[in-house]
Amino acid sequence: MRILLDECVPRRLRRELAGHDVWTVTEMGWSGKKNGELLTLMAAQGFEVLLTSDQNLRHQQNRKAAGVAVVVLVAASNRLANLVPLMASARASLGSLRPGAVVEIT
Repeated sequence: MRILLDECVPRRLRRELAGHDVWTVTEMGWSGKKNGELLTLMAAQGFEVLLTSDQNLRHQQNRKAAGVAVVVLVAASNRLANLVPLMASARASLGSLRPGAVVEIT
């Protein structure tokens, strides 16, 4: 699965997604892009999932049109130590995601 890590999550989180094609927003040259534009760029590049801690992104109308699923990690902070415990559930959710879906992992 092709997964994009949002700017708000540590890039080291990619280690928790072994077996997937994982890129960061920065690596793609998309730093600073607004959410709607980011989702459109993702779809054009074949990304299937955005992994983020941005809880506002679930309200983006473009997510359904772009056909990109969003996994939102809800933790006390976006520090690696707070996000890693959520990754087992995040990985488990990947198999059942549909384009345009939003899954919150708490």
